[in-house]
Amino acid sequence: MIINANEVKTKGVSIFANLLEKFDELIINVRGKNQYVVLDIERYKELRANELDLAYLKSLQDIEKGNFKVQSAQEHIDELRNEL
Repeated sequence: MIINANEVKTKGVSIFANLLEKFDELIINVRGKNQYVVLDIERYKELRANELDLAYLKSLQDIEKGNFKVQSAQEHIDELRNEL
C-alpha cells in the first residue's frame, strides 16, 4: 500500500494504525518517489531476526571456508586505521 506524505501530514500517524490492520507494510511516497516503509513493530522484529539469522549463517559459512583470520584487538584496530 502506497500513501502520499501529504496524507500523513494531514491525517497524522493515526493513519498508520488503520492501514496496518489491512496491509503488512506501507510505503510513503514523497514528491513522486517511494522513500519510506512503515511496518508494525512485530513485523519489524521478525524481519530483523531473519536478517540476524542470515548474518549468522554467512558467518558459519565463512568459518567453514577458512575465510577469517585470528588477530588481537590491537592488530584489528591498527588494520582498520590503516584502511582509512
